[in-house]
Amino acid sequence: MRHFDTLTPSRVAFAFVAAGAIALTACTSNNATPASSSAAPTALPTELLSPAMPSESASSAPAPLPTGSITPSADLSAITVSDADTPEITVPFPWAIASTQTKVLRESGNTQVVGEDASVTVNYVGVNGRTGKVFDSSFQKGQPATFQLGAVVPGFKKGLAGQKVGSRVLIGMTGEDGYAQGNPKAGIEVGDTLLFTVDIISASFAEPMGEEVAPAEGLPTVAVTDGKPQVTIPEGLAVDKLVTQPLIKGPGTAIAEDSTITARFVGYGAKSGKLVLDGWSPQRQAVKALLEGWKVGLVGQTSGSRVLLVVPGAQAYPTGLPDRGLEAGEAMVFVIDILDVTATQ
Repeated sequence: MRHFDTLTPSRVAFAFVAAGAIALTACTSNNATPASSSAAPTALPTELLSPAMPSESASSAPAPLPTGSITPSADLSAITVSDADTPEITVPFPWAIASTQTKVLRESGNTQVVGEDASVTVNYVGVNGRTGKVFDSSFQKGQPATFQLGAVVPGFKKGLAGQKVGSRVLIGMTGEDGYAQGNPKAGIEVGDTLLFTVDIISASFAEPMGEEVAPAEGLPTVAVTDGKPQVTIPEGLAVDKLVTQPLIKGPGTAIAEDSTITARFVGYGAKSGKLVLDGWSPQRQAVKALLEGWKVGLVGQTSGSRVLLVVPGAQAYPTGLPDRGLEAGEAMVFVIDILDVTATQ
């Protein structure tokens, strides 16, 4: 776990943790390997990791189909999916797809689309095209899965990137884009096509997006330089009460007291006007573990938003942060980009 510099999690706004991979428990391979330390400082539990991907030399040649009797289909027209809350996939097995592709089953009116490197929360059911059998389902587990697209099998990234949040999609992925080395525990052989019906519940934002909001008079001003907010503290700023001022109102999920959020932030001393905390890399933490001013001030704010917080000293760092130039009792001004909001697991 990477904490912000040397501060403890209960005293700092965030502790970084890489978003978990999809919980394909039934099809986790024993040879799963955690992400590199530079990409994910915290090792994820083995059972949540996607199987190890083949080496470059292995992935350069498509995995062969398990039997010559299956002629790969060019599209998903032969697959039917029920419109029930828990979808059922019907496959004329044995069946395979020639190339990984997505079919939209229910299109959302949401303007947000899933980014290439997004963290997403989904419900899904997976079926093996060769056998027609379900091998994993978050619907059956009663718990949506949250994962980063770069941390799961390539077919998920290809199938979900660019799709609208709130949609239901059908993904057909080749053996190469699924479990290229197979997964005997899940009954998946080398070359098996996998079919997933996925409800896209939410996705993280790469940047704030939404309606710009004119701040109230007398508040700190925010200018963006090289992509990072720079804060100017006005003379006579009132710091005796908590102030929450949205600067961009995002279209995403609202923060609740029991949410977990992914965000980036800068924090300035209200008296000194100097940058005290620089957390301008996406970090993830439960709301309950945040500073008191964040716990109170961010509830109700939505993902995709940029928010200005003026936090009295008693709700920030009452004893100050002397090594950073923050005096005891000094208020702080934060600018926060809320990139993702999920339920705390």
